[in-house]
Amino acid sequence: MALTIGVDVGGTKIAAGVVDETGEILARTRVPTPADPQWAVDAIANAVRELREQYREVTAVGVGAPGFVDRDRSTVIFAPNIAWENEPLRTRIEELTGLDTVVENDANSAAWAEFRFGAAAEHSDMVLITVGTGIGGGIVLDGRLHRGRFGVAGEIGHLNMVPDGLLCGCGGRGCWEQYASGRALRRYGREKAAADPVAGKRMLELNDGVAETIRGIHITEAAEDGDPLALDCYEEVADWLGRGMADLAALFDPGVFVLGGGVSDSGRLLLDPVAKAFEKYLTGGVHRPRAEVVLASMGSAAGIVGAGDLARTR
Repeated sequence: MALTIGVDVGGTKIAAGVVDETGEILARTRVPTPADPQWAVDAIANAVRELREQYREVTAVGVGAPGFVDRDRSTVIFAPNIAWENEPLRTRIEELTGLDTVVENDANSAAWAEFRFGAAAEHSDMVLITVGTGIGGGIVLDGRLHRGRFGVAGEIGHLNMVPDGLLCGCGGRGCWEQYASGRALRRYGREKAAADPVAGKRMLELNDGVAETIRGIHITEAAEDGDPLALDCYEEVADWLGRGMADLAALFDPGVFVLGGGVSDSGRLLLDPVAKAFEKYLTGGVHRPRAEVVLASMGSAAGIVGAGDLARTR
């Protein structure tokens, strides 16, 4: 059975694993992401060499990198969290490890894992939406990862939802992730608790009475306890997610939307209102077939597994 190594590069950690053809991770390693962008390349290569010492039969490497990756799956055009700009990552890793390498956007890698082995395994067309601090995503159409003409398709968190809206880290205003992400959930909780401390009593209790620093975990716990104001926060995030998903359905007509990322760990607390909002905003209403809306199933393994599997397709 052909083995590959998948690497999931994050802003704070680099996780790597040996992946077989069934999507199983046979061995793992993890190191902090160095602050220096060139040291980060060395850290990736060291993780690959460490794993290859255990599995000499490894044939290729897949690297899931944050940011824009070119169409040739070779160069990281821009990765702000690691300060890579036009970084020839594939060439560097091949030189350092002697293994054929494929570089892919990290969200695309996760989407591929869910498509091949996870929640979308029975579908040919899917959209992954990762709901964390921001919103990321990956799109598979007719069984193929949709990368676009320049390789940078799938940046769905930066769909413009509100003209001249909230300032986004990308420099634009009104991006989807400003209204439907973990960051947005925290903002809603803080604003609502400050405006109505009586109704926000449970969220405030969980944060020693301070509205300004309420975190997502406080909102989630309060919502699970049935707190109406915390549930309103989830409803607001879900409503914005449903709006964006309806737009994506009009464009791509997927069979399933897969919700991943840290906010999705809340399970049905998010899933149920999102599915309801998606149905509400879907163009064509009752006359249009509806995509399923499900939770991701691969968890933190998705980036490693997807990158490793994509390494077989060079």
